[in-house]
Amino acid sequence: MKDFKYLAAFSIPLMAFLGVYFKGIFTYLVPVYAFIFLPILEMSFPIDASNLDAEAVASKLKNNIFDWLLYLNLPIVFTLVFISLNTVASQKLETYEFIGILVSLGIVLAINGINVAHELGHRQTTNERFLGKALLLPSLYMHFYIEHNFGHHLHVATPEDPATARYNQTIYSFWFTSTIRQYFKSWKIQKKLLKNNNKSFFSIKNDMFWYTIFQISYLVLVYLFFSNTGLIFAIAAATVSFIMLETVNYIEHYGLLRLKTKSGRYERLQKIHSWNSNHIIGRIVLYELTRHSDHHYKTTKKYQILDCHKESPQMPYGYPTSMLISLFPPLWFKIMNKRIPKEMLTTL
Repeated sequence: MKDFKYLAAFSIPLMAFLGVYFKGIFTYLVPVYAFIFLPILEMSFPIDASNLDAEAVASKLKNNIFDWLLYLNLPIVFTLVFISLNTVASQKLETYEFIGILVSLGIVLAINGINVAHELGHRQTTNERFLGKALLLPSLYMHFYIEHNFGHHLHVATPEDPATARYNQTIYSFWFTSTIRQYFKSWKIQKKLLKNNNKSFFSIKNDMFWYTIFQISYLVLVYLFFSNTGLIFAIAAATVSFIMLETVNYIEHYGLLRLKTKSGRYERLQKIHSWNSNHIIGRIVLYELTRHSDHHYKTTKKYQILDCHKESPQMPYGYPTSMLISLFPPLWFKIMNKRIPKEMLTTL
C-alpha cells in the first residue's frame, strides 16, 4: 500500500475541482491547501532520509503503478483546464472568484503539469516524452523540455545556467532573468541540435517551431470557444504556473556553484550542487522532486527510487514552506546564505 502514497499528489487538483464546483471562498482552496495546510502538515511529520535497498529498488522499478500515477495527470489536468475555462466564460463570477480559480489552476498546472512533465521528459520512450510535452502545453512552456534537458542539466550550478539563482539574487529578479534567458536559450540549443544533425534551422525537425504553433493554436481555440474572458484566463493561469516553476528552480539551486579547475573548465557535477529536501509531504506530493541532488547526479533515475546523499546540502524546510520564505528575500538570505559551502562563495 505504500506504493499508493503518491496518490496524494492528486489532492491538489481535487481541491481545484471542489473550488470550481462550490465557488465563493472555496475557489481559494488550492492556495490555502498548498501553502498553509501542507507546510503545517510537513513540519508535523519527521524528516525521512532513508534510502531503499537493492531489493526494494528492483521491485519498484518493475511496478508499473508508479508510471501510471504520472500518466493519470494528463486527463486530470486537461479536464480541469476545460472545466475552469467553461466556468469563467459561461458563468457570472465575482472578481475574487475569477482570481481564485485562476490561481488554483495555475498551481495545478505547475505541480501536476510541469512537474510531471519534467519527470516524463527524462524518460527514454517517445510516448512518455510526448505526454510530458503535452502537459507543458497549457502552461505555454513547451520550450522547457529543450532547455531543461539539453541546457540546464549540462550547465547547472554555473553562471551559464538561467535556472541557477545567483547568491543574493532575489526571487523577483530571478523570475525575469530565468524566464527570459531560458526561452532564448531554448532557440539557441535547438539551432545547435539541428546543426549537429545536418538539418536547416527551418527544418520540419525544428521542435521550437512546433511548440510555438501548438501553443498559439491552443490559445486560438480557447478564444474561439471561450471568448476574450477565456483567453485572458488561460494566459494568466499559464503565467502563474511558470512563475511557480521558476520559484521551484530558485530554491533548488540557489547560490550553489561549481568551481573551475586549473584548465578553466567547470568541475564535474556532483551531489553537492543541488539542494535536497527529505520532508516527507513535499516528497510525496511532488513525486520526489525534492530529492533533487540525486536527480541531477543520475538524471535517468525514476522518481520512486531517488536517494538522499549525506553530502548534499539540505534545505531546512520542505518545498511549500521554502517557496513561501523565498518571497521575503531578507528572511531567505538569512536562512540560506549560511548553508552555502564557503568554497562556493570564493567564486563570486
